[in-house]
Amino acid sequence: MSNTTDSKYKDLFLSLLFDAIGMSSFVIPFIGEFSDVIWAPLSAWLMMRMHKGKVGQAAGAVSFIEEIIPGLDVVPTFTIMWLYTHVFNKATNKKTIEV
Repeated sequence: MSNTTDSKYKDLFLSLLFDAIGMSSFVIPFIGEFSDVIWAPLSAWLMMRMHKGKVGQAAGAVSFIEEIIPGLDVVPTFTIMWLYTHVFNKATNKKTIEV
């Protein structure tokens, strides 16, 4: 496999791991919601490190808001961003190149 393919799957693994960490606050009722105070800024920082530029900044903001609001932890923000970056965004880039 090439370096880009390895990087793509490494990012997928990290995305799934970070989403699992974010969802783990549901494991411990009441105490878990307090862990979001620590996890929300950390997840935003990780999102901005994984995805550069304006897209990464926007995704970081969405990740922070999603983690800080109780009950929204079930949204897999990192995985959705991975899909956008490696699946949907690639498809739109190919269409623009063909035209």
